[in-house]
Amino acid sequence: MPLGGAALPALGFKHSSRPASAAAQSISLAKASTTWRNFQLPKSNVRPSNSSPTIQSCSMPHWPARLEITRAALINSVRASVAVVASMLLARSLKLPEFYWAPISTIVILLSTIDPLTLAWQRFAGTALGAALGALIASYWRPSWIVYGLGIFVCGIFSALLRIGNAYRFTAITLTIVLLIAHTRPAWIVATHRFIEVSLGIAVALVVTMVWPAPAAGTD
Repeated sequence: MPLGGAALPALGFKHSSRPASAAAQSISLAKASTTWRNFQLPKSNVRPSNSSPTIQSCSMPHWPARLEITRAALINSVRASVAVVASMLLARSLKLPEFYWAPISTIVILLSTIDPLTLAWQRFAGTALGAALGALIASYWRPSWIVYGLGIFVCGIFSALLRIGNAYRFTAITLTIVLLIAHTRPAWIVATHRFIEVSLGIAVALVVTMVWPAPAAGTD
């Protein structure tokens, strides 16, 4: 049997000894073409290996806007964090016993709504006067409510005499710390430490103010 005759039954075509006409061959080819066009492989849900998945961008600069945080608030927060950490590390490097007063002073100056230079002078002068009066009072009188009340009164009088009335609150705060908080060291040492700690915090705040000015309140 010829080779062509053996292959045709395997493909599902009936073998005929008569030659097929041209019209019959055309019809067979048209049916085969239609069948092939209608045959479709099921669509695969698997993504081709050469295609990379789309990653939605989530850039950092946009999250403050989504939370309605202004650019000024974000910068002020970073600025204050850097300043207080620097103040704390400097105070600890000097082995000051109550180093936390340095970052407290930095916060008071840096985050004030008034001129930092004016507030720094008030806090510096008030701390110096309060430390001196506190050490003097604690050296001669045992702290009591009467001594404490008189000390606050004296702070106000001296602040007025020295024309630093705006620093009276800082004078009173420092006197309160020296007199009312229990310390193991002599009063004049405690007063000196307090003055150094507060002065260090003020210095750091002023340096940050000059090097890194605060942004305008309306900055977006």
